[in-house]
Amino acid sequence: MLARQRQAVILEEARRTGAVRVSDLVTKLGVSDMTVRRDLDVLAGRGLVEKVYGGATSIVGKSTDEPGFEAKSVRQRVQKEAIAAVAAGLVRPGTAIGISAGTTTWTLARALDGIPGLTIVTNSIQVADVLRGDSQPERTVVLTGGVRTPSDALVGPVAVQSLRSLHLDVVFLGVHGMADGPGFTTPNLTESETDRALVEAGRRLVVLADHTKWGIVGISTIAGLEEADVVVSDDGLSDQARETLTEQAGELMIAETAETAEAEEA
Repeated sequence: MLARQRQAVILEEARRTGAVRVSDLVTKLGVSDMTVRRDLDVLAGRGLVEKVYGGATSIVGKSTDEPGFEAKSVRQRVQKEAIAAVAAGLVRPGTAIGISAGTTTWTLARALDGIPGLTIVTNSIQVADVLRGDSQPERTVVLTGGVRTPSDALVGPVAVQSLRSLHLDVVFLGVHGMADGPGFTTPNLTESETDRALVEAGRRLVVLADHTKWGIVGISTIAGLEEADVVVSDDGLSDQARETLTEQAGELMIAETAETAEAEEA
């Protein structure tokens, strides 16, 4: 198991239980005590956990907490790749699509290389960098201007103004959290305004959110659950969340993760 994969497992366990012990992680991961402690040092350095004697505790997020892009990129990587593969299947050649900022949408951008003739509008520096380096010569990438956030999104009046004049076939939206009532949310007030402008520019809205986003509520709502034509999540999504999204969103698509596929084949 690679270091990033181990760290993703540790993060997931810390979020699920509130705290992790080095001894338990050694058994769970099958690595040495020193390796676990190095992984905890890395995660603590990124502000994802707080080290304590014998282990680490989860850092409980507030509605305005906004981790940086690098910190979020190590979380649920397998789930994000599965979600991106399903979402890429919704993209048709020659269409105009919008992609918001976020690590799940960034993963989607990496999965679009084989689709020709796309015009892609994004407010994400990271997404634009991926698309600029792909092998599609007929692709047009439009990066909005704006003020840069910790998650490498460009937001504010400049971004909003540029988005309001556009008409896109599909918008792919990454979110900080989703919940019954608040809907799809973000911890950044300015980013929520920019994301709303992107949503309004599209004829269809596809929300990409792994199962850990359920029940998380940021300070500002981007869109209600019912505004999503499609929600793409992973097979770790709870039954209650599936029921709510099925009732309120247009369609719920579940991406099977590599772990699940391997378990079924065994």
